[in-house]
Amino acid sequence: MLRKYAYRRCLPHYQKDNRALFITFSTHHRWILPPVARDLALTACLHANGRKYTLHGAIVMPDHVHVVLTPLSDDNGPISIPEIMQAIKSESAHTINKVLGQRGHVWQDESFDHVLRRETSIDRAIEYLMENAISLGIENPSDYPWFWRAQPEGHCRLSAGEVARAHNGI
Repeated sequence: MLRKYAYRRCLPHYQKDNRALFITFSTHHRWILPPVARDLALTACLHANGRKYTLHGAIVMPDHVHVVLTPLSDDNGPISIPEIMQAIKSESAHTINKVLGQRGHVWQDESFDHVLRRETSIDRAIEYLMENAISLGIENPSDYPWFWRAQPEGHCRLSAGEVARAHNGI
């Protein structure tokens, strides 16, 4: 079933059951996130993985974030894009502002989403995330500290807390 969510914003948003989404959201006024803010943004993306969505990959760039995810369902059906984005943006904005001792907007209100049509589209979307890291001069995207992708079954995955502690040297 295809859903169109009514927003007070300008862009229409569509969501199809059991389909992965490629979502991009940018910082307010294209603010360049300091490294600690990038850590916190990635941690927020990982935090709801397995509860609100299955995260396939994420990358936090200096002024925007890309995520590839498949919404999970609850008693009311698939978890909506607005609920997912609220969780990621709100959690990260609060912690970023708290850590940096500031107030105000961190993210633009609007996000851009695209329904991925096939399983192979997820792989192509992850490749796009890796190309973003390469565009910053990183030879191996896995070396970019704000890039994460799901590992095949049987491989070790770090929890959001482990990622944050590793990035923050805790």
